[in-house]
Amino acid sequence: MKASEVRGLSIKELNQKLSDLKAELFNLRFQNAINQLENPMRIRAVKSDIARIKTIITEKQTANEEEGDE
Repeated sequence: MKASEVRGLSIKELNQKLSDLKAELFNLRFQNAINQLENPMRIRAVKSDIARIKTIITEKQTANEEEGDE
């Protein structure tokens, strides 16, 4: 998932995507623990997507606060 794709989403959609990715990460970790994970690099990709979404949510919230102050 690219940052440009994520920036086009609303905060509500980002929060939904974040919860979906957290659930996927949980499942991947579980599969990894019982040695059923086919692509272990997927864990790293999901973690990166979670971090990217959290960063963009923070940026949007900060921008909204700044607009309210002016």
